[in-house]
Amino acid sequence: MFFLNIQDKDMIISVCGAGTMGRGIALLGLLSGNNARIYDVSETALQNADAYIKTQITKLCEKGKLSQEEAYRYSQNLLCTNDISMLVKDANFIIEAIIEFPEPKHELFVSIENAGLSETTILATNTSSLSVNVLSKNRKYPHRFVGLHFFNPAQIMKLVEIVQASSTSEKTVEECVALCTLLGKSPVIAKDVPGFIVNRVARNFYNESMRIATEQMATPKQIDSIMKSAGFRMGPFELMDLIGNDINLDVTKSVASQYFYEPRFTPSLMQQTVVNAGNYGRKTGSGFYDYNDTL
Repeated sequence: MFFLNIQDKDMIISVCGAGTMGRGIALLGLLSGNNARIYDVSETALQNADAYIKTQITKLCEKGKLSQEEAYRYSQNLLCTNDISMLVKDANFIIEAIIEFPEPKHELFVSIENAGLSETTILATNTSSLSVNVLSKNRKYPHRFVGLHFFNPAQIMKLVEIVQASSTSEKTVEECVALCTLLGKSPVIAKDVPGFIVNRVARNFYNESMRIATEQMATPKQIDSIMKSAGFRMGPFELMDLIGNDINLDVTKSVASQYFYEPRFTPSLMQQTVVNAGNYGRKTGSGFYDYNDTL
C-alpha cells in the first residue's frame, strides 16, 4: 500500500472551510512550499480567504521574508473552490475546519467520500472539542481518519494536537507528526477525551476569569492586566475576543456536556449574554472590548 512521503514538496493540502482557521491552515501549507486548496459553499467566504492569504504573502514579501519569485509561486499554488471534487482530487491531506457541530461535519465527510476520497489521503478534523472517535464512525477509511487540532491563528500558534481515534493507524499518526513538523509546528499526540489537552485546561482559565468578573471582584481589563503581568501573552478576555466568543462558548458547552455537566466546566452566563448581543469579539468589532476604533 502506498503512503505519503512528507519530505516531498508539491503535496496538496486541502482545507474545508474558508473561515479564520481554514485560511490560516491553507496559508501554512503554501508557506511550506506545497499546494493548498480551500473549499467552501460560500463564494464570499472564498473571496475573502483568497484576498487574505494573498495579502499575507505580499506582506511577507515586503518584509523581505519571501522573494518576489516565492510570493508569486505561493499565490499561484492556492485554489479556492466550491467544487468538492476539486478539493478531493489528488489531495494528500484533507483538513476539515467548519462549524463545531457533529452533524455538519458528518455530512461533509460523506460528501468528501462520495466525491472520490482515496485510501491514501488522510482525512482530518480540526475539531477542538468533539470526540474524534464519534466522528470516525462509519468513515470509509477509518484508519486514515485523525484529529488535527490547530490553534488560532493557525499560521502563528506553534502547537498542534494530533488526536488518535481507536481506529486511526500508527502510520497515519506518524505522517501527521511529519506534516506538522514540515509546517513548523510542535505536534503533541493527545488522547480522545473531551477538550483534549489544551481546551480542558483552558475551560478553567476562561470560566474562573468570568466568575471573578461576574462577582465584581475585578474588571475584565484588570484580570487581563494581571494575567499578562504573570507572563501570559494575552489575558483571558482578550483571548476570547480573538478566538470569537461564539466559538469559545460553543466549545465550553461541548466540553461541559461530555463531562456530564461537571460544575467546573459550566458555561458562563456572562459570555452567553455577550454572544446573545452579537458581540463575538474582534471579528464583529466588539466583544468584552470595543475594537471599532482599531478596525
